[in-house]
Amino acid sequence: MSRIASCLFSFVIEKHGCSGHLPLVNHLAQARKVFDIELAALKAVRAQIDGAFAKAVDLTVETLRQRGKVIVVGIGKSGIVGHKISATLTSTGSTSVVLNSVDALHGDLGIVNDGDVVLALSYSGESEELLNLLPALKRFLVKIIAFTGAPKSSLSRYSDIVLNVRVPKEACPFNLAPTASTTAMLVMGDALAMAVLQARGFKQHDFARFHPSGAIGRAMLLRVGEIMRTGQRNAVAPQNLAVKEALLVMTHAKSGSLSVVNERGKLVGVFTDGDFRRHMAAEANLLTKPLKDVMTHNPIFIRDNALAVEALRIFNERNIDDLVVVNAKREPVGLVDSQDLPKLKLM
Repeated sequence: MSRIASCLFSFVIEKHGCSGHLPLVNHLAQARKVFDIELAALKAVRAQIDGAFAKAVDLTVETLRQRGKVIVVGIGKSGIVGHKISATLTSTGSTSVVLNSVDALHGDLGIVNDGDVVLALSYSGESEELLNLLPALKRFLVKIIAFTGAPKSSLSRYSDIVLNVRVPKEACPFNLAPTASTTAMLVMGDALAMAVLQARGFKQHDFARFHPSGAIGRAMLLRVGEIMRTGQRNAVAPQNLAVKEALLVMTHAKSGSLSVVNERGKLVGVFTDGDFRRHMAAEANLLTKPLKDVMTHNPIFIRDNALAVEALRIFNERNIDDLVVVNAKREPVGLVDSQDLPKLKLM
């Protein structure tokens, strides 16, 4: 056993008894303490937001309008946060790249152009690698926005706009490991990205263009007409049809609901297996009654050209199992079954 290991073992024995077991820690209490510290940190940074933030938004929007880009630089944990901020900007239509502070001085400055804006992240504002890069950046016609907890730091003096992300303390018990400070820096980046998004008039359909794959893309690009059940799987019956025959139509379509139409083929109601069970308990001659007497009037429906995400919203808000799809003439042309959504990976 090494001398250091021996000393540590002796310390444990002396401190905690012969068993050497460390005292039990209340992990839940520790977790809640970290949450409390970081929530307090965010509230403190929120209170510090001032006119500099508005200037940062305006500068970023103007840079993008002039076909410039947002360049994000940072070292260590701040650099990791910078990657997330840059990714958020890019995914919401704001062109952004990450510049490695070390590699930049060995050729990567080639990604910088006059008219770009630089987000420089350093909580201390004194990171040597970042400070070494700033004079080289200043040779370009760029503006620098600093994310720092030290408004009077060297980084702040180099910058055109300073966003103060100073926190009361870190969640680290030694107040050393970047925890609350990186959370604050990340949220400030999110705030900037969302404010820029709004200022540029970025819309939901624009968001879909940048997320063509995955659940987001499927939900936001797919139309209801592409996911609905049609043909024999879309149960439709006239309002004068007897319930007995209507049940056969539903069974043939393997559906739990049926769209009811008038003589012109327009949707006037819906009849579900739930409706059947409810009426069965109260009406002895239910099977011979016409659908118009037992159907649900004014049913919820959706247009065939609506986005699939709108169908998801209706399912979540109305707590229904099936959604009737109609065309421009209000004719039922399909059905969206909530059981199909997991298979389409829309939920």
